[in-house]
Amino acid sequence: MEAYTGFAEVYDTFMDNVPYEEWAEYVVGLLKKYGIEDGLVLDLGCGTGSLTELLAAKGYDMTGVDFSEEMLEIAMEKKRQSGYDILYLLQDMREFELYGTMRAVVSICDSMNYLMSEEELLGVFRLVNNYLDPGGIFIFDMNTPHKYRGLGDATIAENREECSFIWENTWYEEEQANEYDLTIFQREENGLFRKYTETHLQKAYEIETIRRLLEAAGMEFIAVYDAFTEEAPREDSERVYFLAREKGK
Repeated sequence: MEAYTGFAEVYDTFMDNVPYEEWAEYVVGLLKKYGIEDGLVLDLGCGTGSLTELLAAKGYDMTGVDFSEEMLEIAMEKKRQSGYDILYLLQDMREFELYGTMRAVVSICDSMNYLMSEEELLGVFRLVNNYLDPGGIFIFDMNTPHKYRGLGDATIAENREECSFIWENTWYEEEQANEYDLTIFQREENGLFRKYTETHLQKAYEIETIRRLLEAAGMEFIAVYDAFTEEAPREDSERVYFLAREKGK
């Protein structure tokens, strides 16, 4: 099943424990560290637009790209409520097209882990480099192999008044791939529950692999941090942030 179809409607409900405001502060801090205090910024894999909205509130001219029409419908509703002038584009990140270059590209919440091969990652990195202004900054996060190993083969469930989910997780060590089958139950107006099923695939990459691919795409590798710090990743880091810079096409 295509990911983020049925799940889109309940995504924000189950992500209400994510401190998006803190995540936005962290990203903005990194942007400003490299001189990007305003201007055009792309949120690649923007989902329902939670971070996109927060960055728009910080004064950035935001564009959001996502492949899920259902997620973007929710993002558009947030835009209507907030009034921010955000451009949303329904596109696959593996072949996205923009109207011009950006001062920065950001991608959070492990969107890059959905790219299942080095070839796909390299292709996206090349596109990012192509659409960055000279010296523009690319900031993205990834889940680590350590995190996926910790999930292992497990079943996770959460039950709420209006919706519930069952997450059946499988980690494939040899392929460095994580698969989870997601079953969602959502209460309808008549009180009955509608059932949705989706399968999500993500891949884990070593830090040195990402560095090599960024450089192969023509970018300058700046740093990798343990999430929400400016410290080097640890062996038990579950999420890391990468920073790269356009250095000439």
